Amino acid sequence: MKILLNTLYLMTPNIYLHLDNATLRVDEERVKKLQVPLHHINSVVCFGDVMISPAAMHRCADEGIGLVLLDRNGRFKARLEGSVNGNILLRKAQHRLADQEDPTLKLAKSFIAGKLKNARQVVLRGVREAKCQADEEELSTTEKCLANSLRQLGNAKNLDEVRGIEGEAAKNYFSVITHLTIDSCREHFQMNGRSRRPPKDRINSVLSFLYSLLMNDCRSALEAVGLDPQLGFLHAVRPGRAALALDLMEEFRAIIADRLCLSLINRGQLQHDDFVEEEGDSILIKDDARKKIVVAYQERKKDEVNHPLLDKKVPFGLLPYLQARFLARTIRGETEGYLPFLYR
Repeated sequence: MKILLNTLYLMTPNIYLHLDNATLRVDEERVKKLQVPLHHINSVVCFGDVMISPAAMHRCADEGIGLVLLDRNGRFKARLEGSVNGNILLRKAQHRLADQEDPTLKLAKSFIAGKLKNARQVVLRGVREAKCQADEEELSTTEKCLANSLRQLGNAKNLDEVRGIEGEAAKNYFSVITHLTIDSCREHFQMNGRSRRPPKDRINSVLSFLYSLLMNDCRSALEAVGLDPQLGFLHAVRPGRAALALDLMEEFRAIIADRLCLSLINRGQLQHDDFVEEEGDSILIKDDARKKIVVAYQERKKDEVNHPLLDKKVPFGLLPYLQARFLARTIRGETEGYLPFLYR
């Protein structure tokens, strides 16, 4: 089944990806390192200076395999894809809906409600596991702030109000991320608010990298069901911006990316010397550490979680595809409203 096929991540500088009959082959200094049948691959993600043969590009386009180019730190650069798949009637419905104020506002509220509820679950877990009173008090205060933001969200009358509520909630949430790490890590893993371009600390660096991986999965999920990933409801539409993919990933940020980041730090899988400080106070992840993060991300996607709407366990990696299908049904008018995935 297409939605369960794998993503091939290429991270070693100057490796060469080329076509070998019905397989993709990866060579390093003319020595074969990996060979994967095309029918086992859903997408290929290349970090930094990866060389790709024209024949491999053409075959990926023919087979519907997405080819994504990121810089070495995970920032999106380009995407190669073949003919657009999916029902044109679905995309027309999506474009019509995006021009209507009330349905757009309703969808935007759903995306942010999912984000806030799942972030609140992460904080509540931190309250239960807190080892000292100071951590428990800070996390409890933030949990109450997130609950208040959820109440305010229901009364938001336009997109600007929704975005304002989300921004304030995100500020509160990220202010206590350090309180979710264990004491022995806090000397080197401190987070003073969200910083992206460039990341100013180690936690922000890991989060930005994981968000890039997650966004690519959400974009692939939307394309798989036939939606236009560029046309969002919450995020403003800009050239080159996958706004709908950013909308969809909101509900997954805390439960997939943030929790994985905290686990890697608390379990000692990431150490302070896995990072390097560059000019301008930018903190970047070293190559070997990025590979560890990608492996952990792929393993995380195999873990199962109960889906409340389906009432059965599904892999985390399948969640974006399932939610993309529910979103498509909402846009078609088959369901009354979009229900985000809520983690319990």
